[in-house]
Amino acid sequence: MVVRWSAGLVLYRERNGRTEVLIGHMGGPLWANKDARAWSFPKGLAEEGEELRAAARREFEEELGIAPPDDGEWRELGEERQPNGKIVTLWALSGDLDPELIEPGGFVMEWPPHSGREQLFPEIDRVAWVDLATARELLVVGQVPFLDRLAVLTDGDGDSGSDHRGGAQPASGRDGAAPGE
Repeated sequence: MVVRWSAGLVLYRERNGRTEVLIGHMGGPLWANKDARAWSFPKGLAEEGEELRAAARREFEEELGIAPPDDGEWRELGEERQPNGKIVTLWALSGDLDPELIEPGGFVMEWPPHSGREQLFPEIDRVAWVDLATARELLVVGQVPFLDRLAVLTDGDGDSGSDHRGGAQPASGRDGAAPGE
């Protein structure tokens, strides 16, 4: 079996004594009516021979249409094997950006199934800053362990276990990358 590697970036910030992370709701018709377990950190497949950190930067830019902040330390969050067998490696970066500036890329898929029609869908249709407890409920299951590692890096602040969104509201994206990669 060929192992697929995916790399990405967890952008985080501190607001009102809580850690918040930037997450994106996966676009396309398969995710349209889902909220819980339908969000992801910006990430995607590494190209053959591509260094994982370079892939993480590239995927952040492709998925969000904006470069990650240049002035922070990339902190390793390790890797996790996903339910589909793919291995995801993530880094944490302290920074801030306005979700309204995000212009995600798109992906093409046949829709409706077996129709022969290809349609363009946004990779990410919404982005939001959410606290760690909210992220724990929204992220796909395979990415939740990265929240625990981030909490250690940020001294565990911001993860009270409550469902408080801290006023963060999802912002619409405009175009995006293949969901779940």
